[in-house]
Amino acid sequence: MLGALRHRNYRLFFVGQIISTIGTWMQSVAMPWLALELTHSGLLVGLVLAAQFTPVLLGSQLGGVVADRFPKRPVLLATQTAFMLPSFVLFALSASGQAHYWMVIVAAIATGTITMFDIPARQSFNVEMVGKRDLTNAIALNSSVFNGAAVVGPAVAGLLIAAVGVPLCFLANSVSYIAAVVALLLMKDLPDRIREHHEPPWVSRLTQGAAYARHEPVVGMLLVAVAVFSLFAMNRQTIMPLFAEQVLHVGAQGFGLLLGAMGLGALLGALTLAFVPQLAADPRRQLRMAAIWVAALLEFSISRVFVLSLATLCVAGYCQISFLATTNSRIQTITPDHLRGRVIALYAQALGGVGPLGNLFAGGVATLLGAPWAMAIGASIAGAVVLTIRLLRPEVFGQPRKTSSTEAAASAGTSQRSART
Repeated sequence: MLGALRHRNYRLFFVGQIISTIGTWMQSVAMPWLALELTHSGLLVGLVLAAQFTPVLLGSQLGGVVADRFPKRPVLLATQTAFMLPSFVLFALSASGQAHYWMVIVAAIATGTITMFDIPARQSFNVEMVGKRDLTNAIALNSSVFNGAAVVGPAVAGLLIAAVGVPLCFLANSVSYIAAVVALLLMKDLPDRIREHHEPPWVSRLTQGAAYARHEPVVGMLLVAVAVFSLFAMNRQTIMPLFAEQVLHVGAQGFGLLLGAMGLGALLGALTLAFVPQLAADPRRQLRMAAIWVAALLEFSISRVFVLSLATLCVAGYCQISFLATTNSRIQTITPDHLRGRVIALYAQALGGVGPLGNLFAGGVATLLGAPWAMAIGASIAGAVVLTIRLLRPEVFGQPRKTSSTEAAASAGTSQRSART
């Protein structure tokens, strides 16, 4: 049932990503903690997170052009190697006591700049390793790695920070990328990139992904849905501490349990799609996941019982990853090979790039009206947009289109030609 793991190249990639993603999560704890130690300012800590994600918001289309223009393995070798440098510099500076806040900002910007090239290449590399048949399974397994590492990485980082301080977290992240680089070097028999005879200028390529998404309604509307959820319903870093401290009164330990409950649900959702990938082929299930996600967030906003809040967040995490992984799979399956990197760059912008704006929205509403209202208003906006998409564009979340025998034969012939190429 774990079809993607039948492919040797993906097995190598999978192991490398497990190690490097744990390191990434360790640094995601260590970097804001170092900023807090240096400044004792929550605002300046938030600026570090904004600095890391701003390049993804502004420049991912350039990363998508690179992913579509060049073979993806060399691009990934370059990005995974480059990720080592900011982490190692932060290790050296923090270990020697020479770290200053502006250095953390520079490291965050450098990491974000590398990320804007890494995400489109890494996401669109899946189909080259496993083919479209096992693509959904590969995406679900990647989500499982991400969410599993989200539990392990911060826990290990917390222990290290408490025992010896932040420097070893940066060193661990830097070293972890060696596993990803080795995995890429060991891969064999990857498909050759088919170059277009008359490739357009770089400026034109920057707009081709957006033009395709605009004219392909399913892709365009799915990107809109992801962006709206990211803006209004995925602001846990901003809202959850407020719930833990001001609403549920459970303190830092309860805050960790709230995040853990949502992470557990996300992991279960990813594993469900990994074992039953055909679930991602049903747009109606995706709509149900969106509806339950919104309902769970609304329930969480009114809950004052800690155990009920934990259970509700677990459901929300399950539906969130189910919705997002299905969106990723559907977009990559629909999008032509020569545009996949640029369209995935749009997905990265919709999912991660707008995150800082969403945090500002959530923080502002929470300051004015309180955390429960911030959660409820954001979830309601996301639900209203999904309902509007369903009414205006029924094909996005409606009955899956059946493939005729003629189309199936043509698709099979195309796949065979691509495999031979």
